[in-house]
Amino acid sequence: MLYFWLKIIHVISASILFGTGMGTAFYMLLANRTKNIKLISIATSHVVKADWLFTSTSGVVQALTGFTMIYLHGYSLYQLWIFGSILGYLIAGLCWVPVVYLQIKLHEMAKYAYENSQGLPQKYYQYYRYWFILGWPAFISLIIVYYLMTAKP
Repeated sequence: MLYFWLKIIHVISASILFGTGMGTAFYMLLANRTKNIKLISIATSHVVKADWLFTSTSGVVQALTGFTMIYLHGYSLYQLWIFGSILGYLIAGLCWVPVVYLQIKLHEMAKYAYENSQGLPQKYYQYYRYWFILGWPAFISLIIVYYLMTAKP
């Protein structure tokens, strides 16, 4: 029965992790396309909060429930689907850490620009480009993790 509930929590937290990532990325992209510094400042603030609140907690829940289910079921960490899932999860996490840093910096720059009636600095666009690029390996690796966890090839 414990395994069943862990699996439910695992699936829900995976949905939150992936959904928040997609949602915040979409929100950030749309806000930046407007070139409206006030909107960008507000959006980057919300994205940072959402990432800390939902992405970080669901990422921790994913690891805890995943490893607990592996242990309870007696799976080997060296099975392709488990090893691949862990690897994909680590890739996404390694991309997420600098993304959060970049989001904080993007928010600080946008807030400063808005409060001082200035344009966004060139560094903002450089950091935004890095943020965008880092999102792709995280997104692709989580798609692969979803496949591996579902298909268990």
